[in-house]
Amino acid sequence: MKRNEQLPIPGVQLPHAAPITILAIESSCDDTAAAICRDGKILSNLVANQAVHEKYGGVVPELASRAHLQNIIPVVNEALLAANCELKSIDAFAFTQAPGLIGSLLVGAQVAKSFALVFDKPLIPVHHMQAHVLANLIPENKPSFPFLCHTVSGGHTQIVLCESPSLMKVIGQTLDDAAGEAFDKSAKLLGLPYPGGPLIDKYAKAGDAQKFKFPEPKIKGLDFSFSGLKTAILYFLQDEINKNENFVAENLHDICASIQARIVSILLNKLKKAAAETGITEICIAGGVSANSGLRESFQLLGEQLNWKTFIPPFEYCTDNAAMIAITGYYKYFNKENFAQLSTGVSARAE
Repeated sequence: MKRNEQLPIPGVQLPHAAPITILAIESSCDDTAAAICRDGKILSNLVANQAVHEKYGGVVPELASRAHLQNIIPVVNEALLAANCELKSIDAFAFTQAPGLIGSLLVGAQVAKSFALVFDKPLIPVHHMQAHVLANLIPENKPSFPFLCHTVSGGHTQIVLCESPSLMKVIGQTLDDAAGEAFDKSAKLLGLPYPGGPLIDKYAKAGDAQKFKFPEPKIKGLDFSFSGLKTAILYFLQDEINKNENFVAENLHDICASIQARIVSILLNKLKKAAAETGITEICIAGGVSANSGLRESFQLLGEQLNWKTFIPPFEYCTDNAAMIAITGYYKYFNKENFAQLSTGVSARAE
């Protein structure tokens, strides 16, 4: 999504006559996922993770693509079984079109295209970041429009103004690294295995968040920057390890708590500013980093202090999943102009 871009999710007139069932596939990175959605209700949401990347300290695109090829059909079958649904009863097939790893995206797209061709049903391309935002519409307790959504993941950090299911715009975004990347790279500096972000969250729970002070970037407006913070953490660790080679082991919990507290404060200070500037008090977070317990707790506490109505998707809808693709496909279904052709491609970029 580009800044101030109106997202191409059509509005929907409800209620409608016939139930609509969507099968969705998500394969943008290293999780192979499939979900079934009927009339906005998620009937199943299955995810196959790939442990093969752990020893490399990050996702290896070629290995991810091969794992998707192995996992995709079994995951789809399990999603259908869990939803007590057959392929012939599906009304449309949705897939993640962008952004992501090209090889991974192609696997999901080709499977969705095959189903659409065989059953002569509509094909619905979905933007991954749009889907993270609309994951907030899955639970019964959902925000009312307009609302702000802070989408925070390994590849993106954005504040999105959502005026309706069909009208959204990015009003703030990272100028360099994403918050999730800051978590994972900080964890790597600490010698923690991949993925390190959840481990920082785990160790932070037993640490003192005020023990070590890390700088907060001075970025104008609603934009973010995390590259300077990562550099500051690197130099801090180098200096302390030169004094005491056991520094990280002896202070791991406090270091993790201090790093997490600074990343969370950067995120929430900008969100607080966005709410003040827009006057909007219905506030959501979404994306993989919204599963971070420190962010969730601080977000809800800030909401109580400022009288916000806060919304956070359940954990299974925060990290990459097909349920968010399904709910987005459900809203897009009602405007047939957004159906894709079999020639429709995928894109690694967010535009």
